[in-house]
Amino acid sequence: MGNTAIVLAGGSGSRMKSTVKKQYLLIAGIPVLGYSLAVFQKSIHINDIILVCGKGEEDQCRTEIVEKCGFSKVKKIVEGGKERYHSVYEGLKAAENCDYVLIHDGARPFIDEAMIGRIMEELPQCRACVVAVPVKDTIKLSSSDGYVARTLPREQLWSVQTPQAFDYNLIRRAYDQLADCEPEDIRITDDAMVAEHFAGVPVKLIEGSYDNIKITTPEDLLLADMIQKKHSVDRN
Repeated sequence: MGNTAIVLAGGSGSRMKSTVKKQYLLIAGIPVLGYSLAVFQKSIHINDIILVCGKGEEDQCRTEIVEKCGFSKVKKIVEGGKERYHSVYEGLKAAENCDYVLIHDGARPFIDEAMIGRIMEELPQCRACVVAVPVKDTIKLSSSDGYVARTLPREQLWSVQTPQAFDYNLIRRAYDQLADCEPEDIRITDDAMVAEHFAGVPVKLIEGSYDNIKITTPEDLLLADMIQKKHSVDRN
């Protein structure tokens, strides 16, 4: 059985307000991208990794991260596309002899082996799953003029993270359909939406972690530094 991790590292990071893209910023001297690659490298569940990067960044990723850190499971480094879902599609097309695929945002450094294990335990039965955590805040649905239209039931609301994992053939066919129609009226924000809309399959929620943050703003980088220090203490 072949399990491939597709790691996306093509974001522009405009909200970070930095000349360095967020996936290459350092947390305790290690690039953000390096953390998740290290977890997949060590994972007993992952056979190979496909790294999807921005245009012209292939050599930088290869020499400064993959080769420098010894990530031998990274078999391919491919150029991404304009939108996230274009980059995912490039990663899927690069996959070979793959039964299951885990799609992960390289700007989420704090995944762990236990999380991957929970995914792989469920994936053969459900064929589509995402890691997520229950929301902590009360969520209000807004009207078009800025008033509260409805208060949503918090006990049913989850904040979705990555990895998002799928039977390879299922998600590849769904992305093939998306590529054929490129519908302007569908705003694709994650891979589960593609599976839901084009494959018509239910997507199972798997326990994630509140530490599994996405680095998007300078404040996130400060929080990431605190999480990394906590993890270092836990390991010791």
